[in-house]
Amino acid sequence: MNIDTNIEQIESILSEYQELIGEDYTGYRNHVYRMVHCCLALQDMSDDEKRKVYIAAAFHDIGIWIEDTVDYISPSIPPAMKYLEENDLSDWQEEIRLMISEHHKVREYTDKSLPLVEVFRRGDLVDFSFGLFRFGIDKAYFEQLRETFPNEDFHKGLAKRAGKWFVKHPLNPAPMMKW
Repeated sequence: MNIDTNIEQIESILSEYQELIGEDYTGYRNHVYRMVHCCLALQDMSDDEKRKVYIAAAFHDIGIWIEDTVDYISPSIPPAMKYLEENDLSDWQEEIRLMISEHHKVREYTDKSLPLVEVFRRGDLVDFSFGLFRFGIDKAYFEQLRETFPNEDFHKGLAKRAGKWFVKHPLNPAPMMKW
């Protein structure tokens, strides 16, 4: 499977947030690219479906930096919705909102009318789990993605943020997770 290292749609969106993301930018960008490629490996997609994945991926964790929090799912959605409105893609809002809001759902997303929501959840989980869960993605391909798009301490940075969150919110240690 081809590995694309420069997807214009992703680059255009992320460049708007580069200053905000700061030193985490390369790590987040690489996470976005790894999970996008995982999504593409999980299902054949039309050009529009690919664009939906690119857009949702660019925004899916952006709330980490917008709100400086590990409770980042909700703050990640409004910028994506605004982007869709500004680019005459409002018809995609429901699906992309769900792709973002459900991407840390522990169990399968079962509404078959929006299959990209589950593909997106799985694609993120492949990367989040460092390939422990691959859903049929070839191990060698995933390792190639990790070589092409190194972690750059992205997950380590998330763990540090999560640790700080836990101290303040011990009864809600993982607010981004859903059943």
